Amino acid sequence: MNHAPPLSSPRPDRSPGLAARLRLRLLGISPAEASFERRGFAPCEPSAQARLEGIGRTFIHGYRAALAEEHPDRLAAELGGVDLELRGFAFEGAAMGLALLDHLLPWRRDRLARFLRGPGDAHAYMVHVGAGWALARLGRPIDESGPTYPRIDAAPHPLLRWLALDGYGFHEGYFQPERCFGAHAVPARLRGYARRAFDQGLGRCLWFVSGANARKAATAIETFAATRRSDLWSGVGLAAAYAGGLDRAGLESLLALAEDQRAELSQGAAFAAKARQRAGNPAPHTGMAAEVLCGMTASAAAQVTDRALVDLSDGPEPAYEAWRRRVQARFARAHGPPPAAAAD
Repeated sequence: MNHAPPLSSPRPDRSPGLAARLRLRLLGISPAEASFERRGFAPCEPSAQARLEGIGRTFIHGYRAALAEEHPDRLAAELGGVDLELRGFAFEGAAMGLALLDHLLPWRRDRLARFLRGPGDAHAYMVHVGAGWALARLGRPIDESGPTYPRIDAAPHPLLRWLALDGYGFHEGYFQPERCFGAHAVPARLRGYARRAFDQGLGRCLWFVSGANARKAATAIETFAATRRSDLWSGVGLAAAYAGGLDRAGLESLLALAEDQRAELSQGAAFAAKARQRAGNPAPHTGMAAEVLCGMTASAAAQVTDRALVDLSDGPEPAYEAWRRRVQARFARAHGPPPAAAAD
């Protein structure tokens, strides 16, 4: 059930200068690319489709804003004109733009790092995800230690660099849905844990591809190899809580459909709650998702992720995975045995 209201579109880009116009001409993405028709996604419940398409347009707005204005403070002022609930998506898009400029205009390679040290810090989760879109576009090498370009290791917790692989996964699913969700392909250059972080992003994208429909998302996940499903559910939980699209009954159905991956679903929702808490952009649908999927308020869910960071370090597995496992263990204890799957 999708009864969440649609979101308003961002305001048009301001008139850029000559250099910015050239960058927009060469690198720009049209807002029309966010439509389900252009992406090849099946139409869904109208209010959910309007919400998800609006999010896509907001991302593109942020991306275009970064191409037009790379100075951190002036860029942040432009992004500040976006509705608070949507603003994280604009920062995500801006991060993609800055990361691309860091690579393509080599006389300055610190645009993204400066943004993260300044106004982008509050949106650090979304900024790292957005940088991952650039990794996908640039085809940069990635090994088992994780991505190190473009300067996405300049974060309060270096483990956040794995969120760039999350963004990479979303990008691939968004622009190549048949390849990712039909053929279940993963880029050959991804090795080791990078593939798992990729799948979390692919799960987030699945939320958009499925039109925020709980049963469609669950059915799609079942077509993947069992070893990939937990990461996909984590991504679905993150998107359901951060982007929204379901009412309470729909979220309850989603939780039941996750069955023995409910802890992963809850972990994703908790990460969404933390991302919004850090950015200061709470949303009613995130609070409701935390209540249903985590069994607590959004603030309490965010605190679960904070407590899981204590004494965290790389070991046999990346610290990012240890972080996720700690959060999942907390919710696994709370959920108990999985319920029978609910009807949509």
